[in-house]
Amino acid sequence: MSSGLVSAQTLPPLPAAIKAAGLLKAGVRCDQPPYGYKDETGKFAGVETDMAIQIAAWAFGSPDKIELTCVTAENRIPQLSGKKVDLLIATLGVTPERARVIDFSKPYRWGGSDMLVAKDSPIKKLDDVAGKIVIMLKGSTQAKWFEDNMPKVDNLRLNTASDALQSLKQGRGDAYTHDAATLIVIAAKDPTLRLVGEPFAISDAAVGVRKNEAEWLAYVDATLDRMKAEGLYAKWVDKWIPADIRPFYTEAFEKPKPTAR
Repeated sequence: MSSGLVSAQTLPPLPAAIKAAGLLKAGVRCDQPPYGYKDETGKFAGVETDMAIQIAAWAFGSPDKIELTCVTAENRIPQLSGKKVDLLIATLGVTPERARVIDFSKPYRWGGSDMLVAKDSPIKKLDDVAGKIVIMLKGSTQAKWFEDNMPKVDNLRLNTASDALQSLKQGRGDAYTHDAATLIVIAAKDPTLRLVGEPFAISDAAVGVRKNEAEWLAYVDATLDRMKAEGLYAKWVDKWIPADIRPFYTEAFEKPKPTAR
């Protein structure tokens, strides 16, 4: 782990308010492997969780100087605005609507959306969900995309990924739409489900901070540059993602985002 001494030489000064707190309060996902989730023992895990821990280590000289808070798609921005957390590293897609409320760091990866369906479902492409029920999370990029692009699709909006998956398996909906990164992990583990495989709603993912915290934003941007320079994204992808599905995630961190609907 890098020392506080090294970080002082390579990163801008830590803002006084963050320094005075003595620890980093970070909002992360707890139901979205491989980026942010709780493992079988209830411990925080995932690529974005490790990113938050690394920022704390550089800022305060110890990876333990962090307070991790589980956030959902719906409550993450209110948690940030209400000062419950100092930043969000929480599968947060950059959108104009969100940019009116919070500030974004430079992007560190891109993320696309897909749909999960039963293995024997007749749904083969995005347009096949016309007249069907699509399960989605409240406050998600996918919910906004369907509102704007396929408003006639019936939807069932739920709070967590685990609720959405359970509802799909119970037959309460015909498809479950979410970040492709999350759905790939689920499909790899569950032979009764498959991905539709037509990406849409591709956006950059970035760290969220409150408006008018320019010093803090500059610090966060510098940590992202350092993570990339030190090859940490690749290390975390190797740590958290099985080899057979790893290429998708490596591309999301290393290659330009593709075009899609």
